[in-house]
Amino acid sequence: MLTQEQLLAAPDDEYMNDAQLEFFRNLLQEQADEVRASLKEARETLATFENEPDELDKASIEEERRMNLRFLDRQTKLLPKIDDAIKRINSNDFGYCAVTGEPIGVRRLLLRPTATLCAEEKQRQERQERNFRDA
Repeated sequence: MLTQEQLLAAPDDEYMNDAQLEFFRNLLQEQADEVRASLKEARETLATFENEPDELDKASIEEERRMNLRFLDRQTKLLPKIDDAIKRINSNDFGYCAVTGEPIGVRRLLLRPTATLCAEEKQRQERQERNFRDA
């Protein structure tokens, strides 16, 4: 199996070959397992919160509960993205921009293996969103 260093050192003509796809499949599966474990832990934590009669303790517990709910929300949204990325690996679409078809790039995929857009397209979309929001 490839290491991250070998992946980064690979020539461009080996982009998304079988070994690289296997590297990302394993990376994504590890992430999915971690997300599932953290979701389970966060749900268990939420289930153990008790009503506290002291107002300061109650406020602290409510803040912690709110933060746990935000975490659960983010993790719950991440899991389908990971599953979709694994499906793209299986269909040989992984690593290519969904809009332009250009390679997303190994460095970007190492940082965000669920990425579906190359950096240029992502920046273009963010500029459009900013322009729309500012208008």
